Amino acid sequence: MRGIARARWLTVLGVLGVLVAAALPAVAQEAEDDPPVWTEADKDGFGTAVGADSKVWFTLDDGRLTEVYHPRLDRPSVRDLQLVVTDGETFAERESEATDQTIELVDERALLYRQVNTARNGRYRITKTYTTDPRRDVLLIDVGFESLDGGRYEVYAVHDPQLANTGRDDTARTRGRALVSTDGSQDLAAALVAHPGFRRTANGIDGDTDGWTDLRDDFELTDRRSAGPGDVVQTGLLRFAGKHGRMQHATLALGFDDSVNGAVRQARRSLHTGFRRVAKSYARGWHRWLDELGPRPDSVARWPVHYDVSLMVLKASEDKTYPGASVASPSMPWAWGQLTIHDPSGPYHLVWSRDLYGVATAMLAAGDRESAEHALDFLFETQQQPDGAFPQNSEVDGTPFWTSLQLDEVAFPLILAWQLGRDDPETVREHVEPAADFIVANGPATEQERWEEESGYSPSTIAAEIAGLICAADLARRVGDDDKAALYERTADEWQSQIEEWLFTTTGTLGDGEYYLRINDDTDPDDGAELELNNGAGIFDERDVVDAGFLELVRLGVKPADDPAIVGSLPEVDRELRVETPNGPVWYRYSHDGYGETNDGQPWDLEVPGTIGRLWPILTGERGEYELAAGGEAQEHLDTIARTASDGYMMAEQVWDRPDPEPEGFEFGEGTKSATPLGWTHAQFIRLAWSIDAGAPVETPSVVACRYARKC
Repeated sequence: MRGIARARWLTVLGVLGVLVAAALPAVAQEAEDDPPVWTEADKDGFGTAVGADSKVWFTLDDGRLTEVYHPRLDRPSVRDLQLVVTDGETFAERESEATDQTIELVDERALLYRQVNTARNGRYRITKTYTTDPRRDVLLIDVGFESLDGGRYEVYAVHDPQLANTGRDDTARTRGRALVSTDGSQDLAAALVAHPGFRRTANGIDGDTDGWTDLRDDFELTDRRSAGPGDVVQTGLLRFAGKHGRMQHATLALGFDDSVNGAVRQARRSLHTGFRRVAKSYARGWHRWLDELGPRPDSVARWPVHYDVSLMVLKASEDKTYPGASVASPSMPWAWGQLTIHDPSGPYHLVWSRDLYGVATAMLAAGDRESAEHALDFLFETQQQPDGAFPQNSEVDGTPFWTSLQLDEVAFPLILAWQLGRDDPETVREHVEPAADFIVANGPATEQERWEEESGYSPSTIAAEIAGLICAADLARRVGDDDKAALYERTADEWQSQIEEWLFTTTGTLGDGEYYLRINDDTDPDDGAELELNNGAGIFDERDVVDAGFLELVRLGVKPADDPAIVGSLPEVDRELRVETPNGPVWYRYSHDGYGETNDGQPWDLEVPGTIGRLWPILTGERGEYELAAGGEAQEHLDTIARTASDGYMMAEQVWDRPDPEPEGFEFGEGTKSATPLGWTHAQFIRLAWSIDAGAPVETPSVVACRYARKC
């Protein structure tokens, strides 16, 4: 998703010496000198309460709680929390490694998840249900434990805090029966409290004196009242309510605050309220929110839960301190999961104008105009730069992170402003016109296109620029700025008339030799210039590299669906990029893509040769939108995206692309270890669903289509 930007960032980090061997799984980092890493990116579940009173988000994977975010969605403060089971004499094992795991949605209209972990040796079963308290910064976990063989076992909760997005400066101690931790550089504290209270507790340093290492070595927990500063780990022996031989229960509360007293108080208040009452309140919040959106589109009759979860994932991906700031994904894929825990934690926790546009248009189609308005407010009031441009990405508070120029990201807010009818003079003159002026002055060639890896003339970028300028012209004319409107229209018309001249080769090396290029370094698409692809993919004749970015010309109304150059480019794209998976047709991003796992399933890493970009469900949705614009059907495309979702209804950035090889943990047509859930994928699913019902892409701005693609 973020090729060249990631490559640059990895190069910097490599110089700093913080790369960890890509082959080492996160759960195996136990030695004292091994740096801590974030957990894998393919999350099974993701949740938070509706509303801004509870600024806690959780993720789930491999039968355990993984990253917990607080107080912002770009600030993970927990690495993981899982259970260790021992008989005190012969074995100790972690549930993430020793059990067969399933996940289920307890309530199909709320992000309320339950994990069921059954020991492979047949000794026990663990059932955990997760909720956040809508009124407090607290995560609650209902823990059920059942001995299946009649044996008596001790169950420990092992908590790895990484407060304020760092893992080297925390301190931990036992306070009464609470395990509390504080961050060394910020006013942030966490408290893990149990009901019934912990029977025994310990605090240690990861890989040295932590509870798991202690239990693994001698099956007993050594009492350590405090630890740190450093990468601390906390352990508590659970005390269950109920009779042995039946399902016994305990509740864990993980509270956050700016002080230890506040964190403990928050956790205890949620415990006092009780898991059931809190979970009911949590579920009611999601029910009310979904009800406000109205009925689902007919196209998701087979996929009602996929649709509702997709909506909730998009809502949950919005920060609560900075409304409208939706992160790309609550995960750290591949090499990002193999880096030392650092601040920032990874690029998917940033806000991209392009991704946010996708989220906003999906929410608008689904009836949540308020979320779309918040997104545009964030773009204009928080992220936009003084020169009218938008950064490549930013933190949720608008602070630019990577600063490369992607002109489609400057254009998309203009299209969104038009779709929302934001034609008040202040918005148009202070935000729309500066962005449009920037496009006129700096386009149509872009420093980076939508895959963030190449510079030059890009069909997808130019489509967004032209559409953005026409939308800006209409808004400018509404406030009486006719000269500005004429400038934008004149520029857009000139660029639209030259698209084929710049980007359609007639001497290509693929198919019949006539098709759109992925990108051109100049205005001659037939010169065979060398194109160096990122992610170690190699150097190719630019005519050897295609993608489906030219379909943006149709979706944004710049070209009609039956345009000969558009239709003539589809065979090359399908021959090069389409794969028929067991779940349906899915496409690669572009020829020779290197952003994905190796064939043996090792994570993407700039330093590891042989990584291969896998299939993107987003592109199945975009192809579906094109088919609708061309007068065809797209239900198959929607069904395909739904079938790629995980058991927890999470939709991935990429899915595995072949039946052989299928490394352990990978399945043809199913999600890889890429960013999961990816907001862009969920947004594409929602938008395609509404487009199917409408019989045409709902996002296409009519003011653009009427000028270029159809008679109105």
